[in-house]
Amino acid sequence: MGTVEIGGWADEGFGGVADVFRENFEAFGELGTAVSVRVGGRPVVELWGGIADERSGRLWDQETVVPVFSCAKGLVSICAHLLAQQGRLDLDAPVAAYWPEFAAEGKERITTRMVLGHRAGVPVLDRTVSFGEITEWTPVVRAIEEQRPLWEPGEAYEYHGHVFGFLVGEVVRRITGLTPGRFFREAIGEPLGLRAWIGLPAAERGQLARLVEAEGRPAGDPQSLLMRIVTMNGALVFPGLDEPHGFNDPELLGAELPGAGAVASASGLAALYGAAVTGLDGGPRLLSEETLTDAVREVSAGPTWQGYDLGQRWGSGFLLDSERPRPMLGARSFGNDGAGGQFAFGDDEFGVGFAYVANRMIGHGDDRANRLITALRESLKA
Repeated sequence: MGTVEIGGWADEGFGGVADVFRENFEAFGELGTAVSVRVGGRPVVELWGGIADERSGRLWDQETVVPVFSCAKGLVSICAHLLAQQGRLDLDAPVAAYWPEFAAEGKERITTRMVLGHRAGVPVLDRTVSFGEITEWTPVVRAIEEQRPLWEPGEAYEYHGHVFGFLVGEVVRRITGLTPGRFFREAIGEPLGLRAWIGLPAAERGQLARLVEAEGRPAGDPQSLLMRIVTMNGALVFPGLDEPHGFNDPELLGAELPGAGAVASASGLAALYGAAVTGLDGGPRLLSEETLTDAVREVSAGPTWQGYDLGQRWGSGFLLDSERPRPMLGARSFGNDGAGGQFAFGDDEFGVGFAYVANRMIGHGDDRANRLITALRESLKA
């Protein structure tokens, strides 16, 4: 491909990250992308480049935001841990202690930590709620209340997709009176000035990058459990980016989909994790060492309920460091990735907040973020 204009900077000692960022355009056919790194709360890498919207040719800049799919789980999980740190939420108490109606159909023993670790037994709903009902919130809550677990809660794990966000999000709402997107903005996003939302404001649409599919991405079987999980039984479209209710649809992006509907810039996500582990620019850290020690304790790993072992390790709401698919920096690393290849994580041992976002969705074999993290690891060693 032709020469791509790269904006931003990398501090001395982090040139290797900048080199890999440039190389990814050639190696993976990047369209538009950004990477941001905070160390000790201070930005040390802010790079962006390429095309934000192929239709108009609009270039990516530092303010550009993009759908980041399940990176949303990181926002929701940080909210849950913040409430636990404040003494308002006991992660090991039954969800029904905060949400009594949830106990129906054999769910009385399910804890918030089981949900955060994908062990609650409700990865998907039997009832198909419409897109309109999803945006109304309450119909999804009622469907969760009516759902019987697929397995004995706590005895197995399977990725909980959208249900994760609505279930933890309703616990947040029962405690705070605010939906998770609103609570995130009021408690964290707005005070810290983060460009990250669950429910994109209409005023930000002009800064939105448009997702594109890489050639050759296979379509999933709509009857498979995975596709039922990621589409809420077909109420959402995936990938189908430009179809109604696909992830380029402003109506979808403006709704609160706390399991997979966040929209953010790279700098917004990196600053969120930087705030969690060290605080920003000398400010107080968002999550204490004790809170993060609890968050990074392994809750789930190995074969899922369906028998697949993808190498993932889960703490309470976060992916943990693993050889595959997400090597990070070490035992204190925690984050979440997104279906488009986006990835954000923090690590309080190294004082790092990291985020990579892009608008070309690659799928299997997508090593873009991992290559950047490898370069970051080498920079931190030097």
